[in-house]
Amino acid sequence: MSYAEGTADDLLAEPGILALIGFGQVQGDPDDPRFVRVGLEPTEPGRFEVWRGSRPVRCGRSGALRWSSDGNYLFYAIEIDETAVGGIEAAAEQAYAAVCQLIATHRFADGGPGHILRLWNYMDAINEGSGDDERYRHFCCGRARGLDPAARNGYSAATAIGRRDGKRVLQVYGLAAREEGVAIENPRQISAWSYPRQYGPVAPTFARATRTPAGQLLVSGTASVVGHQTQHAGDTLAQLEETLRNLDSLLGAAGPHIAARGIKAALLKVYLREPAEAPAVEQHLRRHLADPVGLLILLGDICRSDLRIEIDGIQG
Repeated sequence: MSYAEGTADDLLAEPGILALIGFGQVQGDPDDPRFVRVGLEPTEPGRFEVWRGSRPVRCGRSGALRWSSDGNYLFYAIEIDETAVGGIEAAAEQAYAAVCQLIATHRFADGGPGHILRLWNYMDAINEGSGDDERYRHFCCGRARGLDPAARNGYSAATAIGRRDGKRVLQVYGLAAREEGVAIENPRQISAWSYPRQYGPVAPTFARATRTPAGQLLVSGTASVVGHQTQHAGDTLAQLEETLRNLDSLLGAAGPHIAARGIKAALLKVYLREPAEAPAVEQHLRRHLADPVGLLILLGDICRSDLRIEIDGIQG
């Protein structure tokens, strides 16, 4: 996986493209099962996230699902119109049920079913509503119902971020593989599925990271949370520092080889609430990264209203 500039059509024409993710409001996107556009505005327009397979790629559609596969890895994406199914909770249940069905029935190079490694979830107005009526909490309830019992046996890495485009469409996409990954938890944080009741009737169902069979680390959305509590409310740079400490802790838990490479070797997406804070956040992060090309800042809302920044990424 990498970031690249160019046109969507030109990038999709390259050999071995498993998926192409675009960001921001741009018209004229290709009608290709491998392409997804997320309505989060980037601070640097024109960059795509490119997933490349190691073998020839085939792709197609199955109902509302789009997919592509190189025999070892499977990309999948689905978009559900909330207004057509009764809201965000029903949309999440339907999306996750469809994803689990695809994973169970898709056949990889060895003829067997696959395993979910990573999920991304994007929705409008994630913090709208108060208490248990918040849209993110409804999403968590629907996701839990839609997950196949087999998928609950070792949750995968995941991200959930709020768009601001006014489109009540839930977007879910992710990566599955022929071989199973290993869920990694952060010693500084309580596992998300063990959060206390104050965070909603159903706890979030994701692992802090997934270590792939190839030795990559797929890092979930990580923020300024220690134990289960938000730290440094109202201070973005202090939250960024706490987030970086969490990332270092998570890399350490993933194993010595991953820890030795550190955060400098990662491809990062930074989700930021306040556009005016982007230059300071970028300057701060540049001091931690070996390769500035491996950083993409997107403007969006975090799943907790008191969190101002979140980072996910891929290392290795």
